[in-house]
Amino acid sequence: MIREARYPATKDHGRVLIVDDEASIRKTLRICLSQAGYHVIEAGDGQEAITVLDSGDNALMVDAIICDIRMPRIDGTDAIRHFRAQYPSIPIIVLTGFPDIELAIAMMKVGVKDYLLKPVMKENLLSILKSAVDGHVLFKDKFVA
Repeated sequence: MIREARYPATKDHGRVLIVDDEASIRKTLRICLSQAGYHVIEAGDGQEAITVLDSGDNALMVDAIICDIRMPRIDGTDAIRHFRAQYPSIPIIVLTGFPDIELAIAMMKVGVKDYLLKPVMKENLLSILKSAVDGHVLFKDKFVA
């Protein structure tokens, strides 16, 4: 289910796509990011996230993706490979509950900005997200008309 945040952002820090099959995780992230000034779009799995990004101008509007790994239909690794192939400038942050060093290394080689484990400290996530979004916004300002 695609859902946009109901919590109005106090500032506009950018648009973030959250991809996670756990509704409670999406809700927690939505509240945290919205309160920090991000506009949030949600997808419940990789297939839904691909559909969201492939629709209309969404790929131009999304400034970062936070993606889980283990999900039904299309998992995070396949979704991330699609994102990298189709939207290479959008930064991706993996947020997963499964520590796997080999997978973390593989995802970093594919171009993931960071690989975080749940539960994550709010300040840590916001700091990494800010860095990712700021870099993407600079890229868009320079290269996208």
